[in-house]
Order: sequence, then C-alpha cells, then structure tokens
Amino acid sequence: MSERWARAMLTAYRFAGAAAYPLIGPYVAWRTSQGKEDRARSRERYGMAGRPRPEGPLIWMHAASVGETIAVVPVIESILDYGVNIVLTTGTVTSAQVAEERLGNRIIHQYVPLDLKPAVSRFLDHWRPDLAIIAESEIWPMTILELGARHVPQVLINGRLSDRSFKSWKKRSHIAEALFENMAHVVAQSDVDGERFRSLGARPVTVSGNLKGDTAPPPVDEKALHALRRQIGSRPTWAAISTHEGEEVVAAEVHAALQSRHRGLLTIIVPRHPDRAEALTEQISGMGLKVARRSKDERLTPDTDILLGDTIGEMGLYLRLTEIAFVGRSLTSEGGQNPLEPAMLETAVLAGRNVQNFREAYQRLLDRGGAKLVRDRDMLAGAVNFLLSNEVARHEMIAAGSATVDEMRGALAHTLRSLEPYIQPLIVKSRLKGANGR
Repeated sequence: MSERWARAMLTAYRFAGAAAYPLIGPYVAWRTSQGKEDRARSRERYGMAGRPRPEGPLIWMHAASVGETIAVVPVIESILDYGVNIVLTTGTVTSAQVAEERLGNRIIHQYVPLDLKPAVSRFLDHWRPDLAIIAESEIWPMTILELGARHVPQVLINGRLSDRSFKSWKKRSHIAEALFENMAHVVAQSDVDGERFRSLGARPVTVSGNLKGDTAPPPVDEKALHALRRQIGSRPTWAAISTHEGEEVVAAEVHAALQSRHRGLLTIIVPRHPDRAEALTEQISGMGLKVARRSKDERLTPDTDILLGDTIGEMGLYLRLTEIAFVGRSLTSEGGQNPLEPAMLETAVLAGRNVQNFREAYQRLLDRGGAKLVRDRDMLAGAVNFLLSNEVARHEMIAAGSATVDEMRGALAHTLRSLEPYIQPLIVKSRLKGANGR
C-alpha cells in the first residue's frame, strides 16, 4: 500500500508540474529582475537548447551552484581527456561564470531546466544523454523520474544529505525509495551521508570523501594581487568570507572593537551574494567605517577600514591578502560554507557553530587544530585578536589546515573508479566513432 501511495504521489507531482508550467513565467521573470537569471538565456530554463547536440556519446553533468561546480571541475577534466562530450548544467549566474572561467568551450554549458515535465522532457529530447552525473544534494523528482523512464543511468557524486534534508526525506521514506531506485550508484561524501542514502533506499552506495579536497586552489590575477598588496603594505588583515545577512555587520563590529589594539587593521568582507553590496556599504558606512568597494576599483588608503569584496570569481585574491579567515553562513545562518579553500590557501579558519553541511571537513580541521568555532561576535573578536597577536599560534593553525587538506585528498580517484563502469562504454563508443570517421 505504501509503495502504491508513493508512486501515486509522484504521479500527482508529475501532473501538477505539467499544470503549473504555463504559470511559471512570472516566477522566472521575477528571478531575472533580481539578477538571479541570465535574461539572454532564460529559454534554457524551459529546456530549450541554446546549442546543437554534438555527435557521439554525451554525458549530462549537473552542479547546482558555485561550490558544486568547482568541486566537479576535476571530474569533468578527467572525462574530457577521453574525448566524451559533456553538457554541464548549473542553476545560478555565478556558477555559469565559474564554468566559463574554469572550463571554457571544452564543455557545453546550459542552465538547468525547471523540474517540470515539459521543460525536462524538452531538454532530454534534445541532448539525449547517455549518462547523467549529479553533484551533491540535487534531488529533483521529475528529472530523476524522466531519466529513469528513458533508462539513462544516473549517478550521484559527492553526495550529501543535510540534517534538515534527511529528516524531511525520512518522513517521506516511500517516496524517497521510489526516487532512489532510479539511481545506478550513489557516491557519498562521508560515512554519515552514505548511511543516510542507504536508509532511504539507495543501492549501491560507496563513500569517496569530499571532492572539494581535490580541487585546485582558487586562481588569482597576479597583477591585481600585487596592486592590492602594495596598497595594504604592512597593515594587519583578516577576512570574513562567504558571509550571509547579519554576518557582515558582525565583522564590521569586530573591526571596530579591534582597531585600537591593532593599528591600521584592514578587514576584508566578501559577501556570498555581491548584489547586496550597495546596502552593505550604506550600513557599514553608517557605523562610522570607511568602505572601499572592489567592484568599483576603489583604492585602499591608510584610513580605509573595510575592503568590500563585492565581485565574483575573486575568492583566490581575497584569501591571498590575509592569514585569518572567518567562513560565513555559520553565525547568523545555518549550514556553513566550504572551509577547505581558505585552508588550502594558508589561512587560519574560524567559523560559527552552524556548519552542518560541512560537518566532516570541519571535524577534521578541528581535530588537527586547523580551525576554531566561535559562539558569537565577542568570541569571534577574541579569536581574531589572538591570532593577530600570536604569529606562532597563527602559523601552527595554518600548517594544521594545510595538512588536513592533504589528508583529505583522494576523493577524485575514488569517484572516477566508481564512474568507470558507466563511462568506459562511452569512451569505447567515442573511439569507435572517431576511427570510423577517419
């Protein structure tokens, strides 16, 4: 009865999505007006292809946002070496920019279709993927069901389930099982994630570790780095990166509390969503602090208090300007952001306690001494003050973070081994096509 009910619910979801499809235009238009959609390519969200399908085998790779996109770049590069075509979908404008910067025209980028039957069907009719590889926690019922109906193998890599998502799926375990039975393989980030996927009916499940540990450090424009370092000189610095609403003010308050103890202190604030820069500038300036915006190329002067990193794709620049980084979405929001990028770029990592989405990475950093969690603004101020004042302790923390990242490498090799049974036939097919074409 429960299985029949689950399938009935998924069927209802399918028909509800089809019914809602004609009404979705205003929603996409609103997102476009907020800068969350690419106006010139909005048709792709309805499954309308922006490019022709290339001849030969093709893999559909999906990564939701910036972090997921960066994590799958090494996987994509490894597959491209074998001559298999890849169409990469992402869901945000910023992730599309990252895909362009890191992969260029070696892949075909499209915005992911809305999880509604007309959009998904149109997308699949055009691209006809031989394999679908999905990154992290992107579980879209209609997409999974449509791929299953077409007998396209689906593999979830770097899979994770947050506490909230797992709790939600457990309440709908029969629906979860009806979806996960369409998965050919789940490659989970951690033992905890692996066990969660198994309990929801996924088979087989293997554990790879976190692909984010195998990524290269974020790149930097050396000319821009040299120019900013020259402007900063010998001033002490610290950064608050990937911040969410409320955390920028906390960082500014920490700056105000510490500037008398650390003469010339410069605080670098990098909001997760740069479109909030105008409001943040007004808010922080209202606290009596002088702000320089990176997007406007405003020069850092001796009396600049805050460098506001309101640009996309320059995390490598901001992290190379300091040895202390607070990682946001962990004090005033929940879930946390990836601490491995700052660790691999030799910064001591600080964060709030709400880091559930990166639990294993933080646990390893904490065990090694490469990170410290703080309870509130005052505790953050104390931690920043301590690290600014104690060079030996700061460098010990930095070394511990680098060692942790080195220990966590290996997820890429494991993931590629798990993908081999699905990719190898496509490699053979691609080579045969090449041989026949000559």
